[in-house]
Parts: sequence; C-alpha cells; structure tokens
Amino acid sequence: MKILLLEDDEVLAESLQEYLEMEGFEVDRVSRGEAFFERSYEEKYDLYILDINVPDLNGLEVLRAMKEAEDSTPAIYISALTDIASMTRGFDLGALDYIKKPFDPEELVLRIHRHFRSSQSAQEALRYGHFRFDPVSGKVETEEGESFYLGEVQRRLLQRLLERPGELVSSSELMEMLEHPGPNALRVAMAKLKKKLGLRLKNVRSQGYLLEEI
Repeated sequence: MKILLLEDDEVLAESLQEYLEMEGFEVDRVSRGEAFFERSYEEKYDLYILDINVPDLNGLEVLRAMKEAEDSTPAIYISALTDIASMTRGFDLGALDYIKKPFDPEELVLRIHRHFRSSQSAQEALRYGHFRFDPVSGKVETEEGESFYLGEVQRRLLQRLLERPGELVSSSELMEMLEHPGPNALRVAMAKLKKKLGLRLKNVRSQGYLLEEI
C-alpha cells in the first residue's frame, strides 16, 4: 500500500514514516498543503493520512479540494483538534477515520488494516454488461481494455444500482449520496453515469431509477 502523509511536525512525520515503512507500507511525506497537491497529481496513492493544522491549506481544505477533483482515495485524519465540529467536518468529507494526537503509531497501523480488510472483504468486484467495477477503489475496467476511476459520488451511485439490478431504487435514497442533494442534481448525476458507462438505466418518474438486468 502506498501512502501520502501530510504532517508539518517534522519529528512526528519522520517517526511515522519510519514506523509505517517497517510495517511494509510505502510512504511519501509532505509538510504543506500545496506540496500535497503536487505529489498527489504526480503519483497514485492508496491512502492519504492528513494532519489538519498545516501551512498553506489545512487538512480539511485539502481533502475537500481532492474530492471536488473527483479523487476518491481514502483518507485518515490525525489531529490534535479534538472538538466535535472538526471531527464532524472530517467525516462529512468522507474520511475513513479520525485519530486524536498523541497516539501510538501501532494504533494507526491497526486502524489502517481494519478499514481495508473490512472494505475488501465486504465489497467484491461487481459486473455489468461490458465492464467490471471495484467499489473499493472506484476502478472500472471494460472488456475493451479501457480502465478509469469514478469519483466518490459516482462510485456510491453505481454501487447501489449494481447491488440491486432490476429493482427500483428511490430518488430519496440516491439523493442522500450527493454532496448537494436535489432532484435536478440527481438527474444530472444519473445522466452522466448512464452516458459514461452505457447503463440500461430507466427513470421512473417521481419514484426513482431502475437498472435493467443484462
């Protein structure tokens, strides 16, 4: 697993990097928000570990920007901020976990393994027509050899539809997966997903959407 660590405390960052690498992870570390963007655009990572109080942009702003860019890489926050508001914002942005400083590096490793083991065991690859979809990574692979990653919202919508083919999924249920819920936003999101993947998707007026079985 390849990890990008955002932490401006050099002593903590170095010790975390050394410990994680001893546990078999590959780790790159940066101390500023802008440097994080540069690294994340140059390399593909399996996990982001983010402090909140860092220079340039704080860790919350960094993850928000990544999500807006449709980067669906999982993230874990490590922070000395223990207020409920900060924790809530972190989870609202889609973070897997929020670990309060100070903490034992072993705890971080245990949580990483727990999250990824549960995700991989609970979410096997789903198939539909000409493509295969991995709900853990958001990767789509087609029979023609093309592969690409879906953003977080499209990933959640597609997973729900593929888990219930031939069944009506209500609009209200699907809207809960949007960043800005609303009928128009859902209509646009579903139209884009249908066009991108060639889904046999039926809009049942005022009720929801039905993915036809193939």
